[in-house]
Amino acid sequence: MKKTLYIFSSGELSRKDNTLYFEREEGRRFIPVEDTGEIMIFGEVDVNKKLLEFLSMKEIILHFFNYHGYYMGSFYPREHLNSGYMTLKQAEYYLDEEKRMAIAREFVRGAAQNIRQVLKYYRNREKDVSEKINAVENLFMSIEECRDIPALMAVEGNIRDHYYQSFDRIVGNPDFVFEERSRRPPKNYLNTLISFGNSLMYTICLSEIYKTHLDPRIGYLHATNFRRFTLNLDVAEIFKPIIVDRLIFTLLGKRMITRDDFERETEGVMMKEKARKCFVENMDEKLKTTINHREIGRPVSYRRLIRLELYKLEKHLMKEKEYQAFVARW
Repeated sequence: MKKTLYIFSSGELSRKDNTLYFEREEGRRFIPVEDTGEIMIFGEVDVNKKLLEFLSMKEIILHFFNYHGYYMGSFYPREHLNSGYMTLKQAEYYLDEEKRMAIAREFVRGAAQNIRQVLKYYRNREKDVSEKINAVENLFMSIEECRDIPALMAVEGNIRDHYYQSFDRIVGNPDFVFEERSRRPPKNYLNTLISFGNSLMYTICLSEIYKTHLDPRIGYLHATNFRRFTLNLDVAEIFKPIIVDRLIFTLLGKRMITRDDFERETEGVMMKEKARKCFVENMDEKLKTTINHREIGRPVSYRRLIRLELYKLEKHLMKEKEYQAFVARW
């Protein structure tokens, strides 16, 4: 499997003959092209057209993050696997309200069930979250009853509100209280971690979409518009609880990240570089971790699970097999 390269330093990313290198004050570091699938840039990095042409040829995506560590945009090379047939199918299922709702409903159902699994995991570790599990389960029926996307988004929002209210009981650290969900910028340490992790999850899903025949601009739960990719946001909903949130609880539980790893600015709270590096290194390890996949009958990595989810969506669009979102069993 190809690797993700994370660049936190400032410098220049360049092409030399048939390879890449990153040059900074400390010296030049060569990057093995054949092993690299995506590059995530957090530092101030210069690139040029010659490099972008080479990355396009090698099918390597660049993801850019701003000074605060939040996703800004991507260099998404010309899709080598893009299929006109699949794009038409995606559009057909988006324009037909009933077909769109069926897919969007499944994304929310998968997210809700994985949220429940996370809560049950911590209830088994004597965290007081039973009330929140009941609240989430009571909203399950509402998913089926939704007749349009705004209603579905509202139910999904209610489920997530109950879920977030359980974070203080799971984390049990007065330095990391949830308070309320805040974004752009986050107002406290815990929200900063959630936003950073979600941002990584969106880019990872985008990279996996690139390796399929799907077009990332056509989503179903998140409205397709002129500004951005949306399918990656849809798919990320399923995996955020079991990958991002579980990772945050582990990092805080083991005190790998503490309040000293943040700084307050006029715009809000931001993570220091040390914390960001710790987060991405552990996220990378998490994505490589394998689980036994009951349907396939062999171990697959968390990252591979995301790709398999996209393949299932392709089969649904081609009427081969009805799409069912992945639900964790642990």
